[in-house]
Amino acid sequence: MAVKPVILALSKSGEPTAHAIAKVLDCAVHGRKDRVEKADAFFDNALDHTRDLFAAGTPIIGVCASGILIRGVASQLNDKTTEPPVVSVSDDGKVVVPLLGGHRGANRLAKQIADALAGTAAVTTAGDVALGVALDEPPLGYRLQNPQNAKSVMANLLSGGGVKWTGTPIFDTALPEGSDVELCVTEVNDTGSESRLVYHPQTFALGLGCARNADPEDLWKLVEDTLQAHNIAKGAIACVASIDLKADEPAIIQAANRLGVPLRVFTAAELEAEAPRLANPSDVVFAEVGCHGVSEGAALAASGADAKLAVEKTKTLTATCAIARTPEPITTLAGRSRGKLSVVGIGPGQAAWRTPEVSRLVADAEELVGYGLYIDLLGPLAAGKTRSDFPLGGEEARCRYALEQAALGKNVALVCSGDAGIYAMGALVFELLDRAENEEGVSDAARRVEVVCSPGVSALQGAAARAGAPLGHDFCTISLSDLLTPRDDIIRRLNAAAQGDFVIAFYNPVSKTRRTLLAEARDILLQHRPADTPVMLASNLGRPTELVRYRRLDELEVDEVDMLTVVLIGSSNSRLAQLGEGPRMFTPRGYARKIDGDLTAKRDDPYIPEEANQ
Repeated sequence: MAVKPVILALSKSGEPTAHAIAKVLDCAVHGRKDRVEKADAFFDNALDHTRDLFAAGTPIIGVCASGILIRGVASQLNDKTTEPPVVSVSDDGKVVVPLLGGHRGANRLAKQIADALAGTAAVTTAGDVALGVALDEPPLGYRLQNPQNAKSVMANLLSGGGVKWTGTPIFDTALPEGSDVELCVTEVNDTGSESRLVYHPQTFALGLGCARNADPEDLWKLVEDTLQAHNIAKGAIACVASIDLKADEPAIIQAANRLGVPLRVFTAAELEAEAPRLANPSDVVFAEVGCHGVSEGAALAASGADAKLAVEKTKTLTATCAIARTPEPITTLAGRSRGKLSVVGIGPGQAAWRTPEVSRLVADAEELVGYGLYIDLLGPLAAGKTRSDFPLGGEEARCRYALEQAALGKNVALVCSGDAGIYAMGALVFELLDRAENEEGVSDAARRVEVVCSPGVSALQGAAARAGAPLGHDFCTISLSDLLTPRDDIIRRLNAAAQGDFVIAFYNPVSKTRRTLLAEARDILLQHRPADTPVMLASNLGRPTELVRYRRLDELEVDEVDMLTVVLIGSSNSRLAQLGEGPRMFTPRGYARKIDGDLTAKRDDPYIPEEANQ
């Protein structure tokens, strides 16, 4: 459980309990607006907020009735091996119930809360109740080699079986002795079974170095051969370590992913500090990167002062490998991570239109960067995080800052409205990465960070959904802002789209100083489609002030449009139907015109319904 829990306070009567838990666990309190006086963040709807936190992978402790939490997360339940803990606590703190994620930290949280509040942890997980331990949740610094067998081993013990330990016991609870099952703690390669669980203490750090763009398979073979030759279990590796110049090296990244461990990187100066402990210092390496050893130095730096080399540098033509061992499992990682920038689109505004992936990336981020209004729209999800607000017009500074913060090893989220790749910061991030540093690009360290782009509901999609189905046939989007696009290019694209009879979505239609292009666009379109072509004006989509209205193309007026309005212009085939729930705009694709002859000619069209191809 890496993410700190969030405590939900839903009532004034439960507020003192929520803050008491927050003090014990050092985490934030989110309070129901108008019902709780003091909180780190406030929310309007308990069910929506519970769902958002759960989708983001955030452990939840609700000082409320269990049913509220159950209803909040019910639609999100899918995989118990990845879902975060959910715990309910009575208003007086006397009863603590782990609802979900018992073996992912919920039972432990429940017991910790109950001990602090002199309450009762209503743990129902069989192993915890009967034995006081969850065999598939070893202590920090240990990895279970065969988690798939934990269920059968636990069933054996619950049926009266006893335990034989091989190696030093790692659980605080005394287990019944016997020979029915074996719990083995070892650093060497070993195999478990339905009656034998193998735990590996993570006492090793794997140092790697390689030539630029080395073959990942060659490096991985070196790792596997080295571990096998020295009988070291993969599960006993706590981390992969290297010099920061290799933070973006695919072969090293893949090796860490295959082992399922973090990648930690160090500066040349940090690795050079390990020079006295190196078994194979190299002046050639020093001349190349500024330290006398990468793989040995990184393994030692990642392991700490008490570590010793368990495996000296071994190498191939393109890669090197070394392993350091510590007396105790590694639970605190030295160095820094590669750094990560998540470029996220949060949709038009409402939380229901934000994807779970975006919510998770925001929850994982240490720092949020963006236009202040967009970060505000995250609501309680942004609470407690470092935030760096940038004004409109500061787009390049915003992206550059986000990349350079990630270059420090941070997990950063660059927050955009709508979809980050549609008229937003996604393209600018990659433009900065593509520029040379002497061409106002970013630092070499920033070029090595991990960049993740996550889609969001665009304003175009939100407007279309509110309208009905205006994008049922070919469409395009055009920005009417000439701040970054030459005006002549915009006019050329308007004429092409008008002649092509596309449904058109206008972004950035007007501003305080740009008032003419929308009117010109209307006049150009009127040359190619009927005057009564339906137009949708959608403002503040997904927000409390949302406003949707319809106009004829020849009645479109600039003064009723602002920068927060998306303008959807129908094609010559688009229609505005008056239905029971009000006007709905749609663009037919031509299904009504299909005849048997057409179907024969178009049987390979993937968009024709399956029954039409039979």
